Amino acid sequence: MKYLRNLMTVAVCLIASFASQAQEYDVVTLDSEVLNEQRQYQVLLPENYSATSQHYPVIYRLDGAGNIPLMKEVLGRLREGNAAPDVIIVAIENTDRLRDMYPTVNQDRNGPVGVGGGAEKFLAFIEQELIPDVEKRYRAHSTRIIAGASAGGVFSLYAMQQSPGLFDAHIAYSPAVWWNAGAMVERTKQWLSTQPATPTYVYMNMGNEGLPMRPYYDELLTAFATHNNRHIKLVVEQHPGVSHGLTSAAGIFNAYQSFFLSKEFARENVTSDMQVIDGYYRQLGEQWGIEPTPPEATVRQLGYYFDWQQQPELAMTLYKHNMSHHPQNPDAISGVVYGYEGQGNLDQALNFAKKALAVAVKEHPYYDYFVDNVARLENKIKETEKGE
Repeated sequence: MKYLRNLMTVAVCLIASFASQAQEYDVVTLDSEVLNEQRQYQVLLPENYSATSQHYPVIYRLDGAGNIPLMKEVLGRLREGNAAPDVIIVAIENTDRLRDMYPTVNQDRNGPVGVGGGAEKFLAFIEQELIPDVEKRYRAHSTRIIAGASAGGVFSLYAMQQSPGLFDAHIAYSPAVWWNAGAMVERTKQWLSTQPATPTYVYMNMGNEGLPMRPYYDELLTAFATHNNRHIKLVVEQHPGVSHGLTSAAGIFNAYQSFFLSKEFARENVTSDMQVIDGYYRQLGEQWGIEPTPPEATVRQLGYYFDWQQQPELAMTLYKHNMSHHPQNPDAISGVVYGYEGQGNLDQALNFAKKALAVAVKEHPYYDYFVDNVARLENKIKETEKGE
């Protein structure tokens, strides 16, 4: 009896957990004229969606809401590390998966002969009905990503070729390009030979698949290498020992980390030309849908780094450039203080320390530091003058 009670308790907890998870999502049903059927999609919004007026990049994930929990966790970690923005996730539920995902009818006896060929209609549904509906209901930014696995990976590649510019990124986990004797491989070769000029990002991976998949996939990689195109950012990963069904789990972190620009500007890209930094954050702002001003703390920390690397002139350039973007931020001004003090220019250091204190509010967590810094520099100048 006790065993049954415990079992029932576990069952109730699981049901509550799934119910709670389901309630996180908006569920939308469309009457599709293109497909002549009802289609459903589920939406996961950022946690702070209702508290902002921001517009968010949208990820369109094929094969339904079962993919949302992993996406939520991985993208959440990337966001916490300043490596990805908040996003809207749209999960498209299936009705006839093989029909919709493949652009050609399969004639290869390695698979189900006579099915497929509906990708053109399915893409028209996404472009003409689904995306407009999402963008009418939600604050969607212009950055769009499509992601799918296996048959969904083939559709992702098809969308890239059939509707250039509809999506900014195309993620294909273990794309089943063996379908119909490699028809997608041949299509991709022809498409690459036209030297497509629409910028796009492509992520593909593969696990431990052998025949019939692997030879066609290798041929696809060769085609991308042969037709090297500067407009295509291609990221490819191999996962030996990972089964076909797990390649999306194996690749999801790098797929998104490689696409989204990081809020942390790379030290190795810093030069004395501050427009390099500003240009980078303009790009990031366009991709993320946020204000493109370089983050105050990021640029100040770069200044500290180059100060520690015995490059005071570059450090000071960074401090001053940071202050030009954040003139009323006491932290940005304190960076300039730090730079001048390091150069031995105590008068200027004190001057800017007073400016930092003047704009600091008492609620600032380091307000006492700004107060003490002025007093410390005044005493340091007095001691220096005494010594002279």
